[in-house]
Amino acid sequence: MTTKDERRKTEDERRKTDERPMTKDESLRRSSVVFRQSGVVTFAVKVVPRASRNEIVGVEGDALKIRLHAPPVEGQANEALIVFLAETLGVRRAQIEIVTGHLARRKVVRV
Repeated sequence: MTTKDERRKTEDERRKTDERPMTKDESLRRSSVVFRQSGVVTFAVKVVPRASRNEIVGVEGDALKIRLHAPPVEGQANEALIVFLAETLGVRRAQIEIVTGHLARRKVVRV
């Protein structure tokens, strides 16, 4: 009989050999908190819309948790996220891009 740890190791080894190489977008979705390449920083964000105020709450899993006042209607929360991050990070709004998750709470953002 095998233990849970032994089964996990076996499953991990099988995944390593069976998986095809991930595309860049797939690796961004599975990435940990920060990915850097040539002056660009990409990170995961979990957005909580309709909060009482805009604020960074902390880290949840591998994503930065951000509460936004805007509702998730017609891209208002996405625009509020871009504006909030631009003000917080001290960059222009045009320098922030939502890479994936335009219609989801979990997003990948590139600055």
